[in-house]
Amino acid sequence: MKTILYILITLAILVGGFYAFNNYIYEQKQAPASADFKEAEYIVEGQRITLGEADYFGNEVRTDLNADGREDVIFVLTQQPGGSGTFYYVVAALNTERGYVGSEGLFLGDRIALQTIEKGTGSMVIVNYADRKAGESFAIQPSVGKTLWLKLNTESMAFEQIEPNFEGEADPARMNLLMNKWLWISARSGDGQEIKPRKTDAFAITFSSEKRFSATTDCNQVAGSYATTTGNTIIFSEMISTKMFCEGSQETEFVTLLGNTSAYHFTSKGELVFDLKTGGSMTFR
Repeated sequence: MKTILYILITLAILVGGFYAFNNYIYEQKQAPASADFKEAEYIVEGQRITLGEADYFGNEVRTDLNADGREDVIFVLTQQPGGSGTFYYVVAALNTERGYVGSEGLFLGDRIALQTIEKGTGSMVIVNYADRKAGESFAIQPSVGKTLWLKLNTESMAFEQIEPNFEGEADPARMNLLMNKWLWISARSGDGQEIKPRKTDAFAITFSSEKRFSATTDCNQVAGSYATTTGNTIIFSEMISTKMFCEGSQETEFVTLLGNTSAYHFTSKGELVFDLKTGGSMTFR
């Protein structure tokens, strides 16, 4: 009888120890959590760091990334690993039952000009910034507009880049101004005259939820305000630009067309079309 009792006690100790060990391993595998997202740990270039080892840059956006009813945080941090470089990363802090859990940082670039981080549709996040052309000196101001559509994989805690694809049929009813960086491809005046940008990838416009817009041209950067109504009217105002002179630039035509815009609509080809006050239209893709 005593032998059986000893066996049962030994089994109980072994089973308890097994579960305790498994729980310990589970806790070790879980990412550390913090009460404040600024105290959470983030993974940058394979290294787990805190904001003491990187700088909080800002552009903070709060949204629910995993549909659990909790507000998560997306923001940008920077690192200066040495020399004159400043590396920009977008990170997320997932608001869990245990606290905030930091994500892996997505590298944006070195000494870029960050513009906006905005909520997209669903759990999407849109990052707008300007970078330099390939091989261009860091002494030159960033002028190439870039837009990233990101979605956080809440299992790997890494951002995945989503490429909007409007090949074939698109649904205009589901499209909106914020969903893309729009490249100007053509314009047509009221008398039927067509205007096309000579540098097709130079003219782009992005919109923010704060009713601001930013644009790049073949010479300068342009920014300002816009106002819309439910009837799809749109008015651009308070437009300002950098002051570089570029011979042969089409910037004046581009800005004049924006100022002449009265309404907008989308097409099944995934295009954004501005209707002009004087007749004609301006098309982006």
